[in-house]
Amino acid sequence: MAQQPDETLLKADTFTNAPKVSKRTLTKEEKEELEKRRMAEQKEAVKLAETESKGPLGRWWARLQSGPNKITWSLALVALGVVYGDIGTSPLYTAQTFLSGQGGLANADREAVLGLLSLIFWSITLITTVKYVFIAMRIDNNGEGGIFALYSLIRKHGTWLAIPAMVGGAAFLADSVLTPAVSISSAVEGLKTLPPLEGLFDSDPDLTLMITVVIIVVLFAVQSRGTESIGRVFGSIVLVWFTFLAVVGAVNLSNDWTVFAALNPVYGIRFLFSPHNAAGIALMGTVFLSTTGAEALYSDMGHVGRGNIYFTWPFIKISLVLCYFGQGAWMLRNQHNAQLAHIASLNPFFQMMNTNVRYVAVVLSVTAGVIASQALITGAFTMVSEATRLNWMPHLQVRYPASTRGQLYIPVVNGVLLAATLSVLAMFRDSEHISAAYGLALTITMITTTILLAVYIWYAGRRVGAIVFLFVFLAIQTMFFIASMAKFLHGGWFTMLLTLAILFIMYTWDRGTKIERSQRRHMRPADFLPILGRLHGDFRIPYFADNIVYLTADPEMKRLDTDVFFSIFAEHPKRARAWWVVSVQTTDEPFTREYSVENFGTEYLFRVRIRLGFKVSQSIPPYLHQIMHDLSRTGELPEQKSIYPKVDADPGIGTIRYVLIHKDLMPESKVTALGAVALRTKYAIRHIAGSPFKWFGLAPFNPIVEVQPLFIATRRPPRLKRVTLRKPGSEGRMSENGAGLSADAADAGFGVVSQPVPSNKSWARAANAAVQDAALRRPLRTVADGETTVVMQRITDPVPQLKNGTDTVDGNDGAAGRDHAAGQMADHVAGKPSDRTVDRSADRSADRSADSVSDVPRSGE
Repeated sequence: MAQQPDETLLKADTFTNAPKVSKRTLTKEEKEELEKRRMAEQKEAVKLAETESKGPLGRWWARLQSGPNKITWSLALVALGVVYGDIGTSPLYTAQTFLSGQGGLANADREAVLGLLSLIFWSITLITTVKYVFIAMRIDNNGEGGIFALYSLIRKHGTWLAIPAMVGGAAFLADSVLTPAVSISSAVEGLKTLPPLEGLFDSDPDLTLMITVVIIVVLFAVQSRGTESIGRVFGSIVLVWFTFLAVVGAVNLSNDWTVFAALNPVYGIRFLFSPHNAAGIALMGTVFLSTTGAEALYSDMGHVGRGNIYFTWPFIKISLVLCYFGQGAWMLRNQHNAQLAHIASLNPFFQMMNTNVRYVAVVLSVTAGVIASQALITGAFTMVSEATRLNWMPHLQVRYPASTRGQLYIPVVNGVLLAATLSVLAMFRDSEHISAAYGLALTITMITTTILLAVYIWYAGRRVGAIVFLFVFLAIQTMFFIASMAKFLHGGWFTMLLTLAILFIMYTWDRGTKIERSQRRHMRPADFLPILGRLHGDFRIPYFADNIVYLTADPEMKRLDTDVFFSIFAEHPKRARAWWVVSVQTTDEPFTREYSVENFGTEYLFRVRIRLGFKVSQSIPPYLHQIMHDLSRTGELPEQKSIYPKVDADPGIGTIRYVLIHKDLMPESKVTALGAVALRTKYAIRHIAGSPFKWFGLAPFNPIVEVQPLFIATRRPPRLKRVTLRKPGSEGRMSENGAGLSADAADAGFGVVSQPVPSNKSWARAANAAVQDAALRRPLRTVADGETTVVMQRITDPVPQLKNGTDTVDGNDGAAGRDHAAGQMADHVAGKPSDRTVDRSADRSADRSADSVSDVPRSGE
């Protein structure tokens, strides 16, 4: 008779809360949000239907709003705040840098000014408008932009493409560290130009640094609220800022419209190579400042949508052109103004305004500097997310604060960027020194993006266009890079060092993952079910736990990773009432809550896929308890009763142990020095990045982190020589005998037997016979799996094609041979003889004959 739970023992459960789920599939807030979205979609559909009936223009607008270039007023405002902050601060310092390089305002004659304006206009037009807005943004990966998303589309055309993608991505992330520091510090330093504050800043030189630190900390602290809420606030300010740029530029243009002659590119080319150009080729470094932020348009596309950038860019470009040309008109008008000759670091942007307007300009520029940082921060989140999908960076916890999945927040990246930005401020202290390192990394990103775009265009069938595109933009951006290299010794070394550090992380993670995946093995049900069935029914072995739960990264439901298999049988077998192999998949919908189960026809092994919306908390215990209760009610899971209290306070389910498997490189593994460094680095990064146990709410349940050896290819040490002992009373010395065994006996794992001595021939014959017999039945040597199992996206298709080079179920990349080898391992654990060979040349009927004499029948064969 089964023992019944004692109610007095279960009272302790009242002191803890069971991880339960409610009966509702949606919360009240979720229902309200979904209803609001549904009503908005219906309203939009009605409006489009009415618009479509209003002629050709209405039909065009209806088609636009139904496609990927959809425009919404709210996200257009967000685009202003998220995307254009960096490029919007360029007018603050571009003309100032130009005057410094030419030797002052007195040298800014008509040839120089028109040359500068021509180079700026055509750089913005070619780099930002043509390359990024018209070409790059039309090449997206499910709505996501950026260099990693671009690489995902073309990586099938060559493994070498990973090199420019990694280099460009690392450079962009390095620039993301410098942009907040240089943008905010330069804007805050503008407060020094206001007469009421001059004395305050003179008395405390570190005041600007302190204000900058406070602003940066606040900026990173509000990132968790999402780019949608931040963008709406910033968007309104950016709208005012660009309107201000256009107005002050137009006011100064009203007295001299002749500067628009600079629209002719001849002026720019002529001045660039003219001896009158005091800066030489370094002038292109100044011109490049006007295009910073162009890469952010592409990388931030997933946050705001392509259509909203298309819609807002014309306004942004017109405002920038008016501001730059207005500064040019002011420089021509005041070239010989004696009152300005004594001003150090003359800035035409502020000088072209009267004193009262300048107050407004300083306040707006400080705000614009903060917003410029936002563009790079959101771009960094996107880049890291894409790198994670490519297995170039560790899997990190991702949050989706907004109503669209494209707007994401990664806490670890946010913290690392904050720490790195504060370190830059502590090292360089002011914008003058930070700007020496700024921009160099971004030129590298632009060059690598050009290469990848040209490859995409080439394989899209437009080969002439690809050649023209590559030649034109590579020439322009190479000049930008050469000009920016002048900054190397003045601070650019830091940018390059930071780029190399990020590149090292990506390379080692990618290399380590490939080494581990080369050892990945999977087992078919026919290989693992018999031995698991025997262990489940072996009452001589006590239960390790009622339920053992493994988190897995394998997306296929119909097989078992050997990591899990060997974890169950390693050392003391982990017997359980039920083994669970669980995967978690994040969907594109915000509030999905679904699960699927594969039990392989058993009541003790369950593969579970949990599909959760990107807005849903991924705390696994409540959902797993629900699944166990559901299966118990349907009879698929035998009844489990917990007699004694436990942490989860659920007497209807037995004890649960969660297991996460990690790999570790063994000293005897045959791997190159670079491969060993890659693996060690990957393990160190994984430790710093944090455990998935915390992300999935498993920490309170004392989860197990299990380390399994990673054998790449073990080295064979030289064989031992046996030294025979002399009989007592002999000469008192030992003799050596170097005779060895046959190769088969050595492969079986036995040592060397000495040659038989005359006095003991019968013993020698018996020993040799035993060794030969053992050699015929030597155990099969196997190679351990190497991939760390983490939470993954499980696929429900019968035979899905796995990504990133993993094996398919029925034989791609040698999976059949690996599954066959896994079957041999299962036979060996079960104690069955095996004559199967790795190259699958043995007859399958011989396998079945061998299995038929075993006391454990093989299912499925």
